[in-house]
Amino acid sequence: MTILNKSFDTQYNTAPFSKIKNEDFLPAFKTAIESAKKEINVIVNNTEKPTFENTIEALDYSGEELDRISSIFFNLNSAETNDEIQKIAQEVSPLLSEFSNDITLNEELFKRVKVVYDSKGDLELTTEQETLLDKKYKGFSRNGANLSEDKKEKLRAIDKELSQLKLKFGEHILAETNKFEMLLTDESDLSGLPEGAKEAAKQLAESKGKDGWLITLDYPSYIPFMTYADNRELREKLSKAFGSKGFHNDDLDNQDIVLKIANLRFERAQLLGYKTHAHFVLEERMAETPEKVNAFLNELLDKAKPAAQEEFEKLEAFAKELDSIDQLQKWDSAYYSEKLKQKLFDLDDEKLKPYFKLENVINGAFTVANKLFGLQFEEINTVDKYHEDVLTYKVTDSEGELVSIFYADFFPRSGKRNGAWMTSYKPQMIKNSVNERPHVSIVCNFTKPTKSKPSLLTFNEVTTLFHEFGHALHGMLANTTYPSLSGTSVFWDFVELPSQVLENWCYEEESLKLFATHYETGDVIPMELVEKIKASATFHEGMQTLRQLSFGMLDMSWHGIDPTAITSVKTHESEAFGETKLYPDVEENCMSTAFAHIFQGGYSSGYYSYKWAEVLDADAFEYFKQEGIFNKTVADKFKAFVLSQGGTENPMTLYKKFRGQEPQPEALLRRAGLLK
Repeated sequence: MTILNKSFDTQYNTAPFSKIKNEDFLPAFKTAIESAKKEINVIVNNTEKPTFENTIEALDYSGEELDRISSIFFNLNSAETNDEIQKIAQEVSPLLSEFSNDITLNEELFKRVKVVYDSKGDLELTTEQETLLDKKYKGFSRNGANLSEDKKEKLRAIDKELSQLKLKFGEHILAETNKFEMLLTDESDLSGLPEGAKEAAKQLAESKGKDGWLITLDYPSYIPFMTYADNRELREKLSKAFGSKGFHNDDLDNQDIVLKIANLRFERAQLLGYKTHAHFVLEERMAETPEKVNAFLNELLDKAKPAAQEEFEKLEAFAKELDSIDQLQKWDSAYYSEKLKQKLFDLDDEKLKPYFKLENVINGAFTVANKLFGLQFEEINTVDKYHEDVLTYKVTDSEGELVSIFYADFFPRSGKRNGAWMTSYKPQMIKNSVNERPHVSIVCNFTKPTKSKPSLLTFNEVTTLFHEFGHALHGMLANTTYPSLSGTSVFWDFVELPSQVLENWCYEEESLKLFATHYETGDVIPMELVEKIKASATFHEGMQTLRQLSFGMLDMSWHGIDPTAITSVKTHESEAFGETKLYPDVEENCMSTAFAHIFQGGYSSGYYSYKWAEVLDADAFEYFKQEGIFNKTVADKFKAFVLSQGGTENPMTLYKKFRGQEPQPEALLRRAGLLK
């Protein structure tokens, strides 16, 4: 028995990271799976009549040890991985997939669940209990409990293969990202780059024992270079490297993996009686069907496309006038957009960054959470961390009661995947009359402090931090009985509402005054800069919307059809992008082979939900604006009906309790400046 299989003898029951060794994981998983199986057997072998308590509730509380080990391990595999952890992940994933199938395909267990489900009309259940019962029943029926034995075996094999393919896909992307380096030895190649970006590139080269400036595919290195570097050839080289991850016909190629995943998902859906993978997934979403999703995407496309084309033509004319560029390419996009934005708004990220020192932005997010929801954040150093860069906080309410433990991990490193995400190390639940509080984490990739400067964020990074912090609040403020309905365990197209709505506070003067102060002088951000931020918020909104819609449409093109006839990933992708295309195609590039959201993460048939949630967030924030962005009544309603409720009730019901109406798409179009 490893340290992971015992109850943690730590303050707040936090994970004892420093004591966990890589070799502990595999035996810990095996032990925990056996323990969980015993818990399931107790439910199955209970001679008493199946009841909500002895079957449904018992099932939801089972496997707690396994869930805890899984969350620790897979979070490390994303934020602090190495070859050994990746190898363990390949061994563990099929074991977990098999165990999951052991539960959902357990006939005796399903019989007990079905007895309770069939008698639900006679039971006096709370709304949360009704939701849990429905979820548990569907957990079986949607995952093969009604299949014949041979089909169950087929399902097991598909799930096992999918779990390994998804991991392999992610490993290839991380390896591709880490492999590429562009070492520049002539300083003139850095022309246009801000001093901070040059210094970071110099420091990165030094850390690897090289002379010059090192540019990589990690966002804090890639984005500034694509946005500011005057050297068009180098932008092209970097853009092509970024856009061709997993598309080199070598041992890190993902084309076959993409085709296999799409086909296996389709085969799985068909096996379960669904037309496509998207039909299977969307049954448990606010959007309900692929037809509704496609109608939603196309409606926004109709509104956004004319604006996007107009913006693109203006950008092309601007590039031609400035640098005699005849044909705008993808590697010109960020560069000329930034130049045009500076010209139109006299607003440059480099002017804004001094007002967004990372520590101040963190405190700003905390202050907003305090004013809205009465939360207090205290940094503590008594909690174990998995890396020295991680910050740890104790979160309490206005009564001083513990709300959550909060981890924050902000800087890139080689064992950490790109992007930003929120996750949890321990869920909230009420068990044996004790309200177990959650342990929540956010992970980002911001520019590290240099010798001469602290970590200064671009405005885009500020909104990213607020976005992930919004997810974190959803996890922290959870107040449900059952772990599987707690926090962010909600329909996928609802989960982005708390994160996206919080981004709105980054644009408001009343909020910015609280934290946007110059890191050297302490001066509050000048209001003319705030006005420019607001004025520029809808800059190229048509093009941005088109880009997001193109990703959603690509996702649906893989998952909303029968993919068996697709032989070329690139050809299929080009067709899917047809209606949303502005820039010429780049032959060497392919997005699908690095589209981790849908082929590694949980967004398959769900990428549209970013836009769906934007409709929700625009509508919700209109309510805040109407009453005041720190209005206590509105904030209390948001906390009571959205943040604390998790997945206990249908999300549209919860939203209407908060807002008093269904969300209006016009709110998003108004905010985006797309309503003429």
